[in-house]
Amino acid sequence: MAFNEFETKKIEKIAETFLNEHRPPPNIRNRLDIGWRLEKQSIFIFETRPRWDSPSEYHNFDIAKSTFVRSQGEWKIYWMRRDLRWHGYEPKPQVKTIEQVFKVVAKDQYGCFFS
Repeated sequence: MAFNEFETKKIEKIAETFLNEHRPPPNIRNRLDIGWRLEKQSIFIFETRPRWDSPSEYHNFDIAKSTFVRSQGEWKIYWMRRDLRWHGYEPKPQVKTIEQVFKVVAKDQYGCFFS
């Protein structure tokens, strides 16, 4: 089941606050930026970079994912390993609130998200 309107607005507000605090300076955003998107029960945080062979085209690289498991009332946190699969983020694989999700990603204790 997707998020209701209230939950979606709350997620948007928290995600935008996170981006405002963690985006690179405006003068390099055309070479590196971060963003987020919401898909069903999951939030993705991604880097945006120009393609190496075509700098006018941009590509998004997912770096963090969090999925809300409604039956358990918690968010599962994942990171993308070099095998291009999502793996549970070991220091804190699940949290109770969306605010905690963004705090864990921002702290990046093991350097998995913003290494």
